[in-house]
Amino acid sequence: MSTATKTDRSVPAPRTKKLGHRARAQRKEAIALVVPALLPIIIFSLIPLVSGVALGFTNATLKRNAEIEFIGFGNFIELLGDDRFWGSFGIGIVWAGSVALLTLVCAMGLALLLNSDLRLKGLTRVLALIPWAMPPVVIAIVWRMIYNPNSGPLNGALEAVGIPGVNWLGDFSTALPAVIVVGVWAGIPQTTVLLLAGMQSISAEQHEAAAVDGAGAFRRFWHITLPALRPVIIAVTALDFIWQFNSFGLIYVLTEGGPGGKTMIPPLFTYLEAFRNREIGYASAMGDVLVVAIMLILSLYLIHQFRQNKGARS
Repeated sequence: MSTATKTDRSVPAPRTKKLGHRARAQRKEAIALVVPALLPIIIFSLIPLVSGVALGFTNATLKRNAEIEFIGFGNFIELLGDDRFWGSFGIGIVWAGSVALLTLVCAMGLALLLNSDLRLKGLTRVLALIPWAMPPVVIAIVWRMIYNPNSGPLNGALEAVGIPGVNWLGDFSTALPAVIVVGVWAGIPQTTVLLLAGMQSISAEQHEAAAVDGAGAFRRFWHITLPALRPVIIAVTALDFIWQFNSFGLIYVLTEGGPGGKTMIPPLFTYLEAFRNREIGYASAMGDVLVVAIMLILSLYLIHQFRQNKGARS
């Protein structure tokens, strides 16, 4: 009797060992699949990031035969009193915030239009995505031609109705708004696609029930569509702000930060400091500050998402 009992108790052991072996094999297989994807990130993103952060604590320059020395927080102390950098920081916040908010408003209207019963809906959606397919440099070149004070079609249209032309990218008062318009135009397609996907996830029965109760289009949008899109709106706006704050090519081709630094955003200021003034260490310190700023913004977004998910579970 006792022998049978011992035999029965010893049966699960090989099965447990087999399950453990299978779990280890699955873990190894998962690692083997993930490593090829992680290697490019480590090589082309993580290593340059760490190197850039380290350079911020040195006096590195692009001068010939220059020796690199560790200077601690010297660059950061100098950066605290650099009004040009903090001025560009303020311009960057205005640029990124304006583009993110205006893009959201314009994309919301376009998404509502594309979500309605339009003729040639497929063609309309393709046309709305054209700016997304264009590289930022190409977009900037096209808009420089549009804004050209002498031969641009925008000034041509204004002069045709008796309004004098404007030097859109060369005037202190119009340069930043003109660049913001280009940023909004370039960012609308991506935001529109995300909002349109969110709208199509809302059941039609909710709108039909509200319409039967006498709710108009605006009330249905305000009480049904907008609350359902709230998570998408928060995510899109936050990520678009971060993306625009880090943008470089669009403004560089349009204005190179001019006139008089009116469109000088932090990434562009850092680039010019590194490759025009050849102060790599000082420019890297600027980059370190930008990394910290972006991490703080991203942390606020992630904390909000975590609290929202926690509230939804409870």
